Amino acid sequence: MNTVPATASVVIVGAGPAGMTAGIALADAGVNVVLLDKLAEGANTSRAVVVHARTLEVLKEFGVTEQLLEHGIVVPNFVMHDGDRALAHISFAGLPTEYPYTVMIGQESTEAILLARLEKAGGQVYRHTEVTAVTQDADGVTVEYTDADGTANSIRADWVIGADGMHSVVREAEGIGFTGSTYPESFVLADVRMTWPDPRDEVSLHLSPEGVTVVAPLPDPQPNRYRIVATVADAPEHQDLAYVQALVDARRPGAHVEVQEIIWSSRFRVHHRVADHYRAGRLLLAGDAAHVHSPAGGQGMNTGIQDAALLGRLLAAVVAGAPAATLDEYETTRRPVALGVVKFTDRVTRMATLRPLPARLVRNLIISTVARIPAFRRTLAYQLSELGNR
Repeated sequence: MNTVPATASVVIVGAGPAGMTAGIALADAGVNVVLLDKLAEGANTSRAVVVHARTLEVLKEFGVTEQLLEHGIVVPNFVMHDGDRALAHISFAGLPTEYPYTVMIGQESTEAILLARLEKAGGQVYRHTEVTAVTQDADGVTVEYTDADGTANSIRADWVIGADGMHSVVREAEGIGFTGSTYPESFVLADVRMTWPDPRDEVSLHLSPEGVTVVAPLPDPQPNRYRIVATVADAPEHQDLAYVQALVDARRPGAHVEVQEIIWSSRFRVHHRVADHYRAGRLLLAGDAAHVHSPAGGQGMNTGIQDAALLGRLLAAVVAGAPAATLDEYETTRRPVALGVVKFTDRVTRMATLRPLPARLVRNLIISTVARIPAFRRTLAYQLSELGNR
């Protein structure tokens, strides 16, 4: 295992997609950047699987979008259902982008592509390195950590980026508020092999009083691999085949779906929160350390990658001699985006889980009516693709 250096210009805490994107932007600019991550290895499961059009545009600047397309599956359609009835068909075709679609690709593949690009640029990830404290002063930041053997050490940096998730040590070091709350429901996430009636060029959102359900195709040599994300009142710790089968049958009745294998599954609670500030002196936040929200729309990782690309460029300019006030653009640009994403995903989640029958009938009538309007379909596709974040 490589030894963490004693100093760096920038330390990034967290080597997920956001952390590595920031690292690439900095390393490309010649900045001495070090990434620390407590995990022994990167993602080895699919986790976040959606890469939207705006993120593909951003990652094109780093030369990795073609690899994402090569390893992923292109999905240009989004369909909203209530039971066995399709309420709205949304197409990304015609959007003002080189990438009028979503790409489905496992997070393990996305991270592998980003890691290779980071290392090509000269960046380094030090794993099994858990940051325990972050202290800044007028001249820099001291980052304390423990290695795989539990040995305590530290690294000194000019700047620190916290890309270390919802329970960010960097954010908590300065007491930055993380305003929001937690959904009462739990979420089930499962990658499965199953028969599914819809084409593999569409993601489907299923409305149900029991919870919202998203089903999306995943790349695989066998064309029967899918991602299921569903809200449930109280998910069991382990989701077996019978549980997932019953879940799909309830959310898509009459579809004659057969769940054949569970490849990987998990349960989790979802928060909708945004950091009160994205910067405190020499400390900056990106990705889930700055914002978390419902997975409806698949926008979490995308927003984080876009955060990190801008932050990396701005911080590189400051390291090169630009005024520190240059970094103000980061919060003023990206925090409103996060607030908008949280508001949108929260609205979708709550709308999808309406329980009283009269309210559901009105909801369905409204959706099916406005979905006939081309301008509405285009606006929704534009919002999902995050092209408004340019």
